[in-house]
Amino acid sequence: MQNVFRVILGIAMLYIGIGHFTFSRIEFQAQVPTWLASEENLIDFVILASGIIEIILGALMIWGGKLKVKTGIVLAIFYILIFPGNIHQYVNGIDAFNLNTDTKRLVRLFFQPLLLLWALWSTGGLRLNAMKRF
Repeated sequence: MQNVFRVILGIAMLYIGIGHFTFSRIEFQAQVPTWLASEENLIDFVILASGIIEIILGALMIWGGKLKVKTGIVLAIFYILIFPGNIHQYVNGIDAFNLNTDTKRLVRLFFQPLLLLWALWSTGGLRLNAMKRF
């Protein structure tokens, strides 16, 4: 089961990463906190860079082999790093990704830790010795 969920998360990450470059680029730009970047070019750079990271992590989730535990841990850290964007969207009432109410944006905040656990569980990163191998 873990492998199935790992591959599903990998496919989702590939899809989301591609969205950074294409169909969701504007919505992702709206999530970049203004304290991180306020100039349009820098915001776009953040979106493109994070899209590349998501594509790489998605591919590694699917085909990483011996790197899967490390990939899960890095993906969990990535989810922590992008969490301020979700907070920014909630606090500032930004409509993006069909999150057009404060309730929907708040619920999304609670979904992020589940993604983090999903990444760790599906790759074996929750095992006690996983961090030693990292």
